[in-house]
Amino acid sequence: MAEEHATRAEHKSFDRPDEVREFPLGRLELIKIGGATVGRAVFKPGWRWAESVQPLAKTRSCEAPHFQYHVSGVLLVKMDDGTELICRPGDVSLLPSGHDAWVVGDEAAVVVDFQGMIDYARAS
Repeated sequence: MAEEHATRAEHKSFDRPDEVREFPLGRLELIKIGGATVGRAVFKPGWRWAESVQPLAKTRSCEAPHFQYHVSGVLLVKMDDGTELICRPGDVSLLPSGHDAWVVGDEAAVVVDFQGMIDYARAS
């Protein structure tokens, strides 16, 4: 299917996502384009994966790999191996499976994810 899409131009907007998933202190908007799924997540102040999404995922830590661009806010990511990353606006992060994350400060963290949102925040 991706090959079909590669031969024609496409345009979509997060203003009209194909799917929306709501979870405590957050929201995920998904668009399907070019045979891929791209997600924009908005994490409000106080959001933490372990408290907001873990009850839906039912895994010890976030198992979704992420390749994301950080639009606004500050997100602290702690990998299962103890590595910590502070992601700020303009950053690009590549996160393998096995992490927790939370918003730092009083501004919502907004990320656009090009890899790991297909099953994110979907009840198991």
